[in-house]
Amino acid sequence: MNNSSFARYRAEWWDSATSARRDILAGMVGTFALIPEVIAFSFVAGIDPEVGLFASFVIGIVIAFAGGRPAMISGAAGSVALVAAALVHAHGLPYLLAATLLAGVFQIVFGLLKLDVLMRFVSRSVRTGFVNALAILIFSAQVPQMLDVTWHTYALIAAGLAIIYLAPRITTAIPSPLICIVALTAISMAFPMPVHTVADLGRLPATLPSLAWPGVPMAWETLRIVMPYALAMAAVGLLESMMTASVVDDLTETSSSKARECTGLGLANLAAGLFGGIAGCGMIGQTVGNVRYGGRGRLSTLVAGVFLLVVMVPLRPWVAQVPVAALVAIMIMVSISTFSWGSIRDLARHPKVSGVVMVATVLVTVATHDLAAGVAVGVLLSGVFFAFKVTRMMEVRDSYDAASDTRTYVVTGQVFFASADIFADRFDLRDDVRRVRIDLTASHLWDVTAVGALEDVVSKMRHHGIAVELIGLNQASAILVDRLAPAIS
Repeated sequence: MNNSSFARYRAEWWDSATSARRDILAGMVGTFALIPEVIAFSFVAGIDPEVGLFASFVIGIVIAFAGGRPAMISGAAGSVALVAAALVHAHGLPYLLAATLLAGVFQIVFGLLKLDVLMRFVSRSVRTGFVNALAILIFSAQVPQMLDVTWHTYALIAAGLAIIYLAPRITTAIPSPLICIVALTAISMAFPMPVHTVADLGRLPATLPSLAWPGVPMAWETLRIVMPYALAMAAVGLLESMMTASVVDDLTETSSSKARECTGLGLANLAAGLFGGIAGCGMIGQTVGNVRYGGRGRLSTLVAGVFLLVVMVPLRPWVAQVPVAALVAIMIMVSISTFSWGSIRDLARHPKVSGVVMVATVLVTVATHDLAAGVAVGVLLSGVFFAFKVTRMMEVRDSYDAASDTRTYVVTGQVFFASADIFADRFDLRDDVRRVRIDLTASHLWDVTAVGALEDVVSKMRHHGIAVELIGLNQASAILVDRLAPAIS
């Protein structure tokens, strides 16, 4: 690490005393936002809550040092839990821990190979759809906590939202979600009422995590079982983390190292597996909350992880009494602030295909609760629409010179797999002329399909006794033609 890189890394930890205080408080907010989601996704994965909470603590510590995106909170939640559920159900927790270790190795390799460049294929419309879908999923995850409850729960949620939105008008020294948690906990303890508390969500850790190797046979059969799940967990985790990092980049108007985030997440998941935890990834709801309340540096990420352990073990009796309504109020605020409300207005202003991509990403993600599926559909639609747009820009114009009995075809635009058939249809293969000149000066041949279409056109014309001349091939197209169809050049 050179001097400039070290200076930047140090600034990501400590910019000033004011920013440090802001990071610490924002990280504490992130911790309380972590708890309900980690516990909920632990149940989805079929594991005890303490497995997810321990993993979130370890991941938070490691990613704070090794990650590429300051202020991003990562933990054991998201679509990774959906992938893990099938493995736990079929083979048990030890195999999940082995898959977590292998997923970490895969992610480190992906980072070293710079596969983060694949994020360039994710359009802004897909990212907006991803964010909006996450906001909807965050809110929908709170709905079960508001069903079959007494009026006291609704009153506490309303009071919590009032504190969250009104407290900043009085003071911004302490994040309003922390004030909400303390105030509602004090009220519920002073005036006992029938409301759910954190203790009702599941068994909380009573001891510190310990280092241990997964209890699975060291055999090829074990690798055969865990490898597909590990690869899926690695891919889904990286996708969510890269998308979350991009969102933070936009919110803070800064850049980050996606490759370093890949390797950092891999190291974090390796550590999580060794300490008995499930694999994790970037958590957009908690990250947005952290950024909204002033978190900008690595210190906020570290505090979120360390404070999680503090509240889960030494402060366990107190945290157990925090009303779930307080956490619901915080997550409702996070979902409201996460949703890109301007995107609704943009549906009328932006091109229709962009709106279709964004809406499709939202619908698929919400319907499947699978972020990877939603993003995959969005990227696929973006690619199809782009190919269709480029195809429409390709044209072939022809002119006839009676003196030389020559027809000239001028090709303009990009010829590739999506436009190759249209390209071929523009030629009259049974023309009665003596010569044909195909001018490719203003075009480019991109792939084997394009060269194949050109070869078919030239071969059929020559079969009918027409002399064909190719002119204007650029260097890249000429090399492709010479390699794939030397007979027509």
